Amino acid sequence: MSKPKIALVVGSTRAARFADTPVEWIAKIAKSHADIEVEIVDLRDFPLPFFDEVASSAWVPSQSEVAQRWQKKVAEFDGFIFTAAEYNHGPTAVLKNAMDYAAKEWNKKPAGFVGYGGVGGARAVEQLRMHAVELQMAPTKTAVHIVWGDFLAVRQGEKKLADIEHLNQAANGLIEEITWWAKALKVAREADVLAEEAKAA
Repeated sequence: MSKPKIALVVGSTRAARFADTPVEWIAKIAKSHADIEVEIVDLRDFPLPFFDEVASSAWVPSQSEVAQRWQKKVAEFDGFIFTAAEYNHGPTAVLKNAMDYAAKEWNKKPAGFVGYGGVGGARAVEQLRMHAVELQMAPTKTAVHIVWGDFLAVRQGEKKLADIEHLNQAANGLIEEITWWAKALKVAREADVLAEEAKAA
C-alpha cells in the first residue's frame, strides 16, 4: 500500500492571517513522520465563490470551474488537518464554504484540527467536527489548541510554536492519530472499490 497522503489545509485567507505560522510548524513535524506524505493546501489558491450551485455536488456536478478544481484536489488525499481560526465562537466562513463545495471527495477520510483563538479555537473545532461527520469523515479526538496566551506570545515574537512543548506533544499526537485512521480507511476504501468491480464483472 502506498503512503497515505495528508493535506494540511490553510483555513483562513485574510491578508493578516495567523494560519501560516501553525501550518508551517505542523508541516515540519508531519514531514518527520516517514509513513505519510504531506502537502500544504492553501484556500487562497482556490478562490471559491460563496456556495451558489443548484445543489450539493453529491447530487449535481458543480458548474464553477474553481469548485471542480477544488474537488479534484480534495480527492487526491487520504486525510486532512485543517487550521481552524475562531471568529465569533465559530470557524471561518471560507473554510466552511470550502467544505460545502465538495462531497464524496471527503467521504471515509480522517479530519483533524489545529485551532487557535480565544479558547484555542475549541468552539470552532467542535463545529467543524460536526460538519465533518455530515461529510462522512472521521474526525479525530486529538486536536491542537493554541490558547490565547501562547497565541499572543508567538504573534508578538516572544516565542515560536516549536518552543512550546505541550503544543509539540499535541501536534505529534494528532499526526499519529490521523496517520492511523488514514491507513485504516485507505485499506477499507480500496476494498470497497474491489468489491464494486467484482459486482460489475
